[in-house]
Parts: sequence; structure tokens; C-alpha cells
Amino acid sequence: MTRRTVRIAMNGVTGRMGYRQHLLRSVLAIREQGGLDLGGGEALWPEPVLVGRREHALKEIAERHGLTEWSTDLDAVLADDTIDIYFDAQVTSARVEAIKQAIAAGKHIYTEKPTAADLDGALELARLARDAGIKHGVVQDKIFLPGLLKLKRLIDGGFFGEILSVRGEFGYWVFEGDWQDAQRPSWNYRSEDGGGIAVDMFPHWEYVLHELFGRVTTVQAHVTTHIPQRWDEQGKPYAATADDAAYGIFELDGGAVAQINSSWTVRVNRDELVEFQVDGTHGSAVAGLRRCRVQHRSATPKPVWNPDLPATESFRDQWQEVPDNAEFDNGFKAQWELFLRHVALGEAYHWDLLAGARGVQLAELGLRSSAEGRRFDVPELSL
Repeated sequence: MTRRTVRIAMNGVTGRMGYRQHLLRSVLAIREQGGLDLGGGEALWPEPVLVGRREHALKEIAERHGLTEWSTDLDAVLADDTIDIYFDAQVTSARVEAIKQAIAAGKHIYTEKPTAADLDGALELARLARDAGIKHGVVQDKIFLPGLLKLKRLIDGGFFGEILSVRGEFGYWVFEGDWQDAQRPSWNYRSEDGGGIAVDMFPHWEYVLHELFGRVTTVQAHVTTHIPQRWDEQGKPYAATADDAAYGIFELDGGAVAQINSSWTVRVNRDELVEFQVDGTHGSAVAGLRRCRVQHRSATPKPVWNPDLPATESFRDQWQEVPDNAEFDNGFKAQWELFLRHVALGEAYHWDLLAGARGVQLAELGLRSSAEGRRFDVPELSL
């Protein structure tokens, strides 16, 4: 098999997500399988060039994985004509300018979300990329999760009949950082650094709802900061200026209603860290990261409300497990492979910077809804 090399500048790989999901479990995993099979006896070989601000961290990661190229000089990397793709997993506040530089240098763009701090910035990136004629993609990993792939299979098969509602629960308890270390970085809780759960998670909910159930047409949200003080990586207390919980209601094109709670201040009493319950006229389903369970109308029990007697049945046991019927790869890796095929072969790909802008738009309108106590329409975006 012949090998075609694609060189990828990966900015932000010293962070948790950039390292674990994008470098280790996606790009390096593709190399471990011998590259990406393009057909016709050709494999695409991704060659990462690590980029970041911390020289010692880049060097350590490179040595750990047998990589030879890393740099703290983004300008020099983008000036290198052999670099094909620029990938960004930096903090949000640093993303826009770096992507602008990469577009100006003629690189294809693949980036984490949110793509910008506000809608104007996100749309500007999409316009610049369009005008430059480059290929561009935004990470939308949740729709590649096994649980949601099974849910999509049910939707495509007509299992639900008319879909009436979607209820989502996401979150877990993030420790404050005083008596136990926080499992998320401190910048997530500072609005001045681009933090906040609405900015982080509403872009996810936009593409999940859009891809599976229909475009979001209205949003009404309440966001809040339940824990006003946390402790940073050096053990110093700081004011948490960003929201740590967001409660949203979304109307969807077609009439269904979605209600999704997102919180870093909730203790988990569910099977997975995120779960979506979908109710339709013909059946219901509960999907998480990996599992999906269903209850068809023909097998729906008839509960009777009686607070004077204890429940005599296990409601969870009345649901049927949806089988895998397929092998599911890491969701981040699956989307990386689709984007690489888009770059190498020109195959169709619609998770682009305009799609990313829709997520920024929903987060922006959600925050505005909470601040003003109003419900807002979500206009369709175009360039």
C-alpha cells in the first residue's frame, strides 16, 4: 500500500482534550492502524507537528510518542508550506486569531468548539474560510458516540412515530479545588477567559438537536453560578465569574420540544454522564454515551399514581437494550477520519465553520435569554 502524508499542525495538545482525544486517541490511533485507508491501495498518513506555548510539555509529549516535530512558534509553523492542516484545541480566547492566521496561510482548518467567543467572530471565520477556498471542519463529537448512533438508527427506522419531546441531563460534580483537586481547568470558571458551561455545552446541544431531531427555532434558558469561589491549579482561591449550570428549553423545527440541563454542580444518579430521553407516539428511548434502551408502545406498562403504596415494579427493567449491531470507534477519531477524507478526496463534509457558528449563536442567545428573562427566536444563519 502506498502512503500519502498529510502534515497537521496541532495547537493545544498539552491540554486535556487536545492530548487525550485528538492526539492520542485520534491522530496517533490512525497511525497505529497503518494510516487511513483511502482505497485503491493508498493510505493517508497523518504527521502531527505539535504546537503550544510550553516548550517542556511539547518536548515531553513528543518524546513519549516518538514524534520529532514540535514548536512554540506558531508563525513559523504556519509559514511552512508543507503543513496541510491547522488544528486548534486551545482555550477559546486564543482561537480566533490563530485560525485567522492559518486561513491567511492557506491551511485547511479543523477546530474544537466554540469556534469564537461571539457570533460575529464565528461568522467571520466561516466567511474567511469560504473566501480562501480552503476546507474546514468543527469537532462535533457527540453525534459519533455509540449511544447516539443507536438513537439515530431508531429515528431513521421510524421507531418513534412522531417525536414529541427530548429531555437531556448532562453533568457531574466538579470539585472546587480546595480539599480535592478539580477535574476541570480553572479557566472554565472565569468568564474573562472564555469559560462557562453554556458557552461550552450549548454548541454541543445545537448540533445534537440539529442532526437528530431538527433545527432549533427558539431558546429559553436560565444560567447561574452555583459555586462562586473555587481554587486554581496552584491551590489559590479565585472568584468563579462564569456560569457552572445552564437550564435550557429549545423548540425544534417540526414542533418537538427539547429540555436539557447542563451542570458541573450535580451528583450523578443516572447510568451515564449524559442521557437523552426521547418520547414519541410509537415509542421512547433513553440514550447515553454508549447504551440505548427502548420501550415500544406495544410494551408500555400502565402505571397508576398511588402515593399511598410503595412501587412494586422496577421501571428501569421494563426497557429493552438496543444491540450494537456494529463496531463503534472512538467518536473523535471517527470524525477526524471523515475530515481527512474530505481533505484528501474531496468527500462531502458538512460539519464546517458555519455549523460551528450555529453553536456559538445558540450559546449567545441562551446567555441573553437568561440575562433578560426572555425567549428568543433562533434565526437561520447564512454567509
